[in-house]
Amino acid sequence: MSTKLEQYRVRIRTELDRVVDFWLKYSHDTQYGGFFTCLGKEGKIYDELKYVWLQGRQVWMYCRLYRTMERFRKPEILEAAKSGGMFLQRFARVPSSSNPWKCAFCLTRDGKPVKVQRTIFSECFYIMAMDELSRVTEDKDMQAEAEQMMSQLIHWVRVDSSGLGRPQLPGDTPVNSMAVPMMLLCLVQQLTEERGQEVAEKYREVGDWCVKQILQHVQRGGTAILESVTTEGKELPGCQGRLQNPGHALEAGWFLFQYGGLHGDQALQQTAVDKFMEVPFLSGWDKEHGGLLYFLDVDDYCPTQLEWSMKLWWPHCEALIAYLMAYSQTKDSALLERFSAVYNYTFSHFSDPENGEWFGYLTQEGKVALDFKGGPFKGFFHVPRCLYMCEQILDRLLDEQI
Repeated sequence: MSTKLEQYRVRIRTELDRVVDFWLKYSHDTQYGGFFTCLGKEGKIYDELKYVWLQGRQVWMYCRLYRTMERFRKPEILEAAKSGGMFLQRFARVPSSSNPWKCAFCLTRDGKPVKVQRTIFSECFYIMAMDELSRVTEDKDMQAEAEQMMSQLIHWVRVDSSGLGRPQLPGDTPVNSMAVPMMLLCLVQQLTEERGQEVAEKYREVGDWCVKQILQHVQRGGTAILESVTTEGKELPGCQGRLQNPGHALEAGWFLFQYGGLHGDQALQQTAVDKFMEVPFLSGWDKEHGGLLYFLDVDDYCPTQLEWSMKLWWPHCEALIAYLMAYSQTKDSALLERFSAVYNYTFSHFSDPENGEWFGYLTQEGKVALDFKGGPFKGFFHVPRCLYMCEQILDRLLDEQI
């Protein structure tokens, strides 16, 4: 067993080094600050727009690597993180917005707002970036700013969403979309990590609320995880109500598993494995070609999303984290077998041995459909976070066997 785990660790460690090198080499904007994320197969910039959520993700990832892994404690990584943080603080918030906390979705290269989305996700990754950067720089004002924006997000989600610019229309049913409580739970864990009991208690109620909201997505007698439900936890009508996203459910699975572990909730951890890992894997794994399908319809209609049958990078990243994390605590060999299946597919299909980094979008048969390495939705986040977390878990597992 230890031989196999060591083989995984060597490959994952090598892959993480190559991914970090790719973004260090091609993504930094030394003139205006921040990062280019629209990078072609070989790293060439094909669009200069800067997406706020991807800027925040890259700052967070650089800081996490710099802070927790000795080999990434490099001046160029720290300086790039600071540059990205400064770019976000200067330009991310929309000056004409009625709410001073609302961030743009994308900016021009020099920081002019191009588009605003009526969602919370730009703000979420702004918070993650500022909090993690504050840990590296010991900037208390930056930490306070992250917590202030978190308060605004909680207000938008739980009290009044009008500040997002999204009016409630008569025919539109209020929805519990799994992405929202998932991201808030992620932020709770970010803001409370190693901050002490006082900060942990400050966000405990919000964290528990997020868990309850996520658990509402367990539907059909526990046989399905639905992406959207009503705010009362009931099934929605039509295509929206039947939609499943296996990768998203698996990501929610490791969020819940981690939260359960922090609070000694073994029942929540078991639910995370049984419902948020096993159910989406069994329904979403393509038995003919391998890999996770992107979207499914719970009643087996053809999903209306044009990319439903594609294999995308990030669900496979989340599956790797979920199964390895669950195995590391339970030592259930079936979970390691799941990890191995995902690992074998992922590293044989997404990784680019020639140019570095990973392709993001494959056909159902596993061929590269889009050959760029970064775009409006793929940046320096899911791949390095997956590799970083898996390497750390494997380190602990192998240390236990010495």
